[in-house]
Amino acid sequence: MRDWLIHIRKDSHLSLQAQIREALVSAILDGQLARDEPIPSTRKMARLLGVSRNTVVLAYQSLLDDGYLVARERSGYFVSDKAFTVRPRTPRGERAQPATCSIDWEKRFHMRPGSQNLVRKPADWAEYRYPFIYGQVDEDFFPLAEWRECARQALGRRFLSNWIKDSPEIDDPLLIEQIRRRILPRRGIMARDSQILVTLGAQHALALLADLLVGPETTVGMEEPGYADARSIFALRSRRLRLLPVGVDGVSLNGLDSCDLVYVTPSHQFPTTVTMPLEKRMALLEAACEHDFIVIEDDYEFEANYVNEPCPALKSLDDEGRVVYVGSLSKSLFPGLRLGFMVAPSRLIEEARAMRRLMVRHPPSINQRTVALFLSLGHYDTLVRRMHRVLRERWEIMGDALHRHLPDSTEAPSFGGSSFWVQGPEWLDDLHLRDAARERSILIEPGSVYYGARNRPRNHFRLGFSAIPTERIEPGVQLLADTIREMEREALSGLNART
Repeated sequence: MRDWLIHIRKDSHLSLQAQIREALVSAILDGQLARDEPIPSTRKMARLLGVSRNTVVLAYQSLLDDGYLVARERSGYFVSDKAFTVRPRTPRGERAQPATCSIDWEKRFHMRPGSQNLVRKPADWAEYRYPFIYGQVDEDFFPLAEWRECARQALGRRFLSNWIKDSPEIDDPLLIEQIRRRILPRRGIMARDSQILVTLGAQHALALLADLLVGPETTVGMEEPGYADARSIFALRSRRLRLLPVGVDGVSLNGLDSCDLVYVTPSHQFPTTVTMPLEKRMALLEAACEHDFIVIEDDYEFEANYVNEPCPALKSLDDEGRVVYVGSLSKSLFPGLRLGFMVAPSRLIEEARAMRRLMVRHPPSINQRTVALFLSLGHYDTLVRRMHRVLRERWEIMGDALHRHLPDSTEAPSFGGSSFWVQGPEWLDDLHLRDAARERSILIEPGSVYYGARNRPRNHFRLGFSAIPTERIEPGVQLLADTIREMEREALSGLNART
């Protein structure tokens, strides 16, 4: 029984009987009380509310008469099946409020993240036949049995003390050890435990850094095109975003002299997939020292390099502590995990940990221990090898399909990764293409969302291949190419008709 459902006010203009009735009707129609669910007896309800039993009896009787409740001999009162056909359900938050209680929320917001131009993925993306969607995984090659075993071990009494307590001041020691000894050395990074912080994914790390390092007058250098969510995070805090164009060798180094902070994705630029060469990385670090700015390196797909020898992470070349390294375990394991990490000088990690405490206390300790076991038992390395094999095959098939059906539209990523950046003809509108493709059960990501300038190109789009079955890649690309050609014919037909 839900004794907390009803609250009455002695100073209300409604009678006590009417308040009881209204509260129960609202609970039923809002779905807080389900069909056939029992409610307290009249005697118990009167005691809970501090009113006479007769008042409750009269309220219950009116509800019985109107079909909201049924009475069963020796059992009590229950929600009637007929209650849900009495009148349409209206969620409590949508009911009309008295004019005296209206709130102008727009005047109260200090920021409006919902108005930003964000990447939006359909919730039912798996129902599409050709889901060229980025950032999702193919369930078929995830080692479910091994993950389940690690979760079982983490839940055992042996590790109970590691995750049952509140621990905002320290992350799981085993996970920190695995990040320090297994993951970071692959990127050439050496770090102490005090220089590593576990986060709720890479975006959480970026939000922490923005809160700590960015103010209204902070100049933040951003790649153009670039990671839309990172740009949105910094735009909420600073009026000074400097868009730095991206070329075939990564972000331009011109215009860095006025920056306080520069956000880059050097290993696998987001979204164009180009890789910044070693010489340019060194030049970026020299510029950071010369102009006294901090660099945030987002190494979002650090485990997806299966084409060439990995280029050292920018952080591994940093001798002055100017680079803050951000990594995501969600990309290499699964996006629903929401675990990532940052590597930075201890003083910055100290403040980031304090800020994290104020936001979320700490990432779930049970998840940290499960991932730590998954790493320590070698399952993660096995998954990475399997991921490389599968993604390499899909990378080759998609590259061939694009070369055949959309020639000269893209360069195969030299890093690998899990997506292609495609440039369509000049006349193409990426949003129109998205809508036309969806009608044919094809999902793509429009490219314009990744640009921060107002006059943004509209003829780019991104094709991810981590979630689509291998055998559907080539047919999907062919169908997408046919869609573009049909759009071109329709556009030419309309132009001829107007002339």
